[in-house]
Amino acid sequence: MPTEPNTPRLQGLARVLDWRRVRIALGSSALLGLIVSPSYTGLSLIEVLGRFLTVGVVCLLSFGLFERWPNRLPRWLARWVLQVIGVAVVIPFTALAIYLVVTQGDATPLWKNNDRLGGMAKLAMIGLLTAPWITVAALFRQRDFAAHSQALAFELERSELERQALDSRLRLLQAQVEPHFLFNTLANVRELVDSGSPQASTVLNHLIGYLRAAVPRLHEPATTMSQEMQLVRDYLELMHMRMPDRLQFSLQADQLALNLQCPPMILLSLVENAVRHGIDPSEEGGRIDVQVRLRDGRCHAEVSDTGVGLRAAAGDGLGTGLSTLRERLQLVFAGDAQLRLVSLAPHGIRAELDFPARETPS
Repeated sequence: MPTEPNTPRLQGLARVLDWRRVRIALGSSALLGLIVSPSYTGLSLIEVLGRFLTVGVVCLLSFGLFERWPNRLPRWLARWVLQVIGVAVVIPFTALAIYLVVTQGDATPLWKNNDRLGGMAKLAMIGLLTAPWITVAALFRQRDFAAHSQALAFELERSELERQALDSRLRLLQAQVEPHFLFNTLANVRELVDSGSPQASTVLNHLIGYLRAAVPRLHEPATTMSQEMQLVRDYLELMHMRMPDRLQFSLQADQLALNLQCPPMILLSLVENAVRHGIDPSEEGGRIDVQVRLRDGRCHAEVSDTGVGLRAAAGDGLGTGLSTLRERLQLVFAGDAQLRLVSLAPHGIRAELDFPARETPS
């Protein structure tokens, strides 16, 4: 008697004789044998159970055989119909075979022994009344299991495709950071050259050394807050050399926050935005303060500047850096990150960054 479906990995005889099928087949047969055993006079419980278990095993083998054979069926014949018919057909032949075996050596032939014929008919009738229904129930369960497995497979494939799409989008956004940063920095050097500043050569030398260390990090999926702070410090020192009288800065970070993982260039994007859209447009220049704190399992970073302020900078669109940074954060932290801009009095902007704290693996 067939049972619940197997995992798709099982094939051939291993699939037919999977323990879950065998367990239900033998259990159903044994239960029927126990129920009807009192009606078999002259037979022990073991003998009755043995006959019902034999029928159950044969039905199980028949179910498995027609599950795979023949490979192709006519369009008008469904495989499940063939399996139900196959199980029903083998039951009377199995009952006949059982009684032919157990009556060997009897003085009275089987066809002349009414008690034996009655027992064989009872065995065949009970099997025909129960086995096909168990087969149909197993087929429905197998169909539901297959549909569920297919749905899980589709969901897994969809999740994998979504992950690949997110990875591709993240790589694209990360690749946008590199030219954006380089173009802005080189534009600063060009201004020095155009103005004939004697610091142009010194700044260019520092820039070359800085880029030699910074550019490889652009292609890394993650960096540490300590490396990010060092990158910001190098950048601000370069900008300070370009406008020593118009830019001051300070950097502060909790010691525990320095080992946290973060996407590359997140702080640098905020600092670059503060220089480009806050300090540069201001005639008096200003100050940039960078703070990184670890609180309640989250990393809080702030970049404040005393530049022209949010309203004045908004006319310049605040650049592509912040929009790209927002999207990168959403992808990396699955929406569990925030980037806010706050106006400062009397003028200036504070960019606040909040994301989950993730320790760097040792």
